[in-house]
Amino acid sequence: MSPVRRGDKLPIYNRIGVLRAERKLTRAQLAEMVGVNVQSVGALERGDNYPSLDLAFRICAVFDLPVEAVFSRTEFGAMSAELYRRPDSHDSPTSDLGGAR
Repeated sequence: MSPVRRGDKLPIYNRIGVLRAERKLTRAQLAEMVGVNVQSVGALERGDNYPSLDLAFRICAVFDLPVEAVFSRTEFGAMSAELYRRPDSHDSPTSDLGGAR
């Protein structure tokens, strides 16, 4: 047995379903591309199972994204909110104009 104490599993959230839909891939197509069965893809998308590190890397390679863009320990927000978030007040274009508006 490993000397590492095993506690409760921490959740692993993912964007597999969103990314797969974006690329118009079926679960069966993604499963074939990463070498697992279609039920495994469904279980991953639902969060019923967590991928091995190897499988996570294979999935990320299909989407051409880093692991952090596909998997996270915290829930993902809406992609649109991340992509189109408003800049902080100190990042606004008028802040470089010396207070002019």
